[in-house]
Amino acid sequence: MGVLLLSAPAFPTLFLFSLIALCLIPQHALASITRHYKFEIKQQNVTRLCHTKSIVTVNGQFPGPRIVAREGDRLLIKVVNHVQHNISIHWHGIRQLRTGWADGPAYVTQCPIQTGNSYVYNFTIVGQRGTLWWHAHISWLRSTLYGPIVILPKLGVPYPFTKPYKEVPIIFGEWWNADPEAVIKQALQTGGGPNVSDAYTLNGLPGPLYNCSAKDAFKLKVKSGKTYLLRLINAALNDELFFSIANHTLKVVDADAVYVKPFETDTILITPGQTTNVLLKTKPHFPNATFFMTARPYVTGLGTFDNSTVAGILEYESPSKTLHSTLPMKKLPLFKPILPALNDTSFATKFSNKLRSLANAQFPANVPKKVDKHFFFTVGLGTNPCNKHNQTCQGPNGTMFAASVNNVSFVMPTTALLQAHFSGQSNRVYSSNFPSSPVIPFNYTGTAPNNTMVSNGTKLVVLPFNTSVELIMQDTSILGAESHPLHLHGYNFFVVGQGFGNFDQNKDPANFNLVDPVERNTVGVPSGGWVAIRFLADNPGVWFMHCHLEIHTSWGLKMAWVVLDGKLPNQKLLPPPADLPTC
Repeated sequence: MGVLLLSAPAFPTLFLFSLIALCLIPQHALASITRHYKFEIKQQNVTRLCHTKSIVTVNGQFPGPRIVAREGDRLLIKVVNHVQHNISIHWHGIRQLRTGWADGPAYVTQCPIQTGNSYVYNFTIVGQRGTLWWHAHISWLRSTLYGPIVILPKLGVPYPFTKPYKEVPIIFGEWWNADPEAVIKQALQTGGGPNVSDAYTLNGLPGPLYNCSAKDAFKLKVKSGKTYLLRLINAALNDELFFSIANHTLKVVDADAVYVKPFETDTILITPGQTTNVLLKTKPHFPNATFFMTARPYVTGLGTFDNSTVAGILEYESPSKTLHSTLPMKKLPLFKPILPALNDTSFATKFSNKLRSLANAQFPANVPKKVDKHFFFTVGLGTNPCNKHNQTCQGPNGTMFAASVNNVSFVMPTTALLQAHFSGQSNRVYSSNFPSSPVIPFNYTGTAPNNTMVSNGTKLVVLPFNTSVELIMQDTSILGAESHPLHLHGYNFFVVGQGFGNFDQNKDPANFNLVDPVERNTVGVPSGGWVAIRFLADNPGVWFMHCHLEIHTSWGLKMAWVVLDGKLPNQKLLPPPADLPTC
């Protein structure tokens, strides 16, 4: 097992203890153990870009603490809310088999944790290993409430790639000098687009390309001739990101905590919600140089965006006891990577097509070959009428921006959907008539229709247990074609196909990859195109599906699936815990 590198100030020594403890426990005791964490939600003053503000944190840390566990472990994470905001935490990518009560999205699987209250998230990691992450799942609080989840393989089970010398989480985020809660509140009131962020961050730090941030840079210090496992996470709110390290090649080995066929690349593309594990093989000898690690956005929509670049620094340890003294680090030449153009959809397509499951005996790709239910969802933007009397809203033509799935802009309930389902009182909270295909078909990627108004409602899809599902997600050109990273809670799915233009039911399925498609929990619907996924509905509960661009979620690009209990005891949702928050 590689040792996690904990030099970043964002991840203090408390979690070094977790890792050391992991190494010291006898092997026979590690069949499956319970790990306890405590998340104190509290305000903390933090300074970035010469701007100090009070932000919501876990345990006063920004980014938040890492969770470290092994496949098969049980986690008990007590979240105590000391701030004025309602809080809920989502464990992004964790399957939550039969434990939907611990999934975390507010008003979907739980009511939020109110000020002064607490809740214990209780779940077991089953059949997963790799990098996932946790984040707040209410309003825009995830802008500062996020951190890594590192799931190590079971003891004695090696990685299916070179054993790394060290492992390093690298988590991308966004920083606003303003309060992000005020940013989204203003956008929803005016109906216009939100103010964009002031910087991107790498492990909480913006880096030297921003004003007043020369010292606020993440430095990755490495030794020559070693292999490092970088656990990349995109926790940004509204931006897909390109990432590269100057003069170094990255080998992709894992996506969304599922091993992939390794491939080398100079640049990776990662959408909000996604994780990617890459191997970095350092140069065999001290290179007498330092190297920028940079990330900047991949942009497809028509809206404004934060057109800036975050940089960290890759530094080699200088060889000791050399006859010739090397230059100080500050005097060494600094190389910068060349990232793709902001709108390089060609790179995005080629990169996503390289991702394939291992699909071997140890790590099979169990793609559903027969399909019980077919769904076709349009995803995209739209409008709502202005709700201001005698005033003009700031959306298109005086309307309010909205977003929808099959033209249904999802209205969040005031009680949790899962509680309503479990207690048999769903008819008061949601309806089960979410359309399985667009009610009014149109040329989805052609000239947009004149009427861009959405319908609004709390509509869900109900699936019997063990239904095999094929879902086509089709981008639309309404208010501009755009890439949408769609995240499904409670499941991984197989990405069996993708393409541009309108999906053709008669031609496109013949090209589906049912042998080794990538398996993940968040996928980018191509700008002006479509993606096809398959999954087996074997996890009872209510499972949120939404765009992971936070503004689109706020505008209504979200829906949920109800998966009914199976007949056997181990196919039924467990009862709710006693401390489940109430609304």
